[in-house]
Amino acid sequence: MNAMQSLLETLKTRFPGAILAIRVDTARAETAVSVAADRLQEIARYLHDAPEAAFDHLTDICSVDYPEDQLRFEVVYHLHSLPLRQRLRLKARLTEDDPTIASVTGIWKGAEFLEREVYDMMGIHFSG
Repeated sequence: MNAMQSLLETLKTRFPGAILAIRVDTARAETAVSVAADRLQEIARYLHDAPEAAFDHLTDICSVDYPEDQLRFEVVYHLHSLPLRQRLRLKARLTEDDPTIASVTGIWKGAEFLEREVYDMMGIHFSG
């Protein structure tokens, strides 16, 4: 089992019910984890702080609009672990009537500008 597989197993164990889906594209070496929006901040904190994860760099935050879905908006966090040379996408879906998610600026200081951009583009609020 490689480091990423081990980390994904740890996430499922540590955050039961909060990990909604895991998608691994081995051809592109891309891993995406969909999480419950109300648990995003604590999962992000773990991914930043835990030595086995060490996602010390937030590369980008973007959002996707699925106008036909009940969970219309998806916020996508592109994480990079410089020490472990791994990348991870963290995704959370939000409803149109309350497009609010906890801010991660307390975890990655560089998130503030990225969150402002997502707010300007999609109207998604970042609380805290």
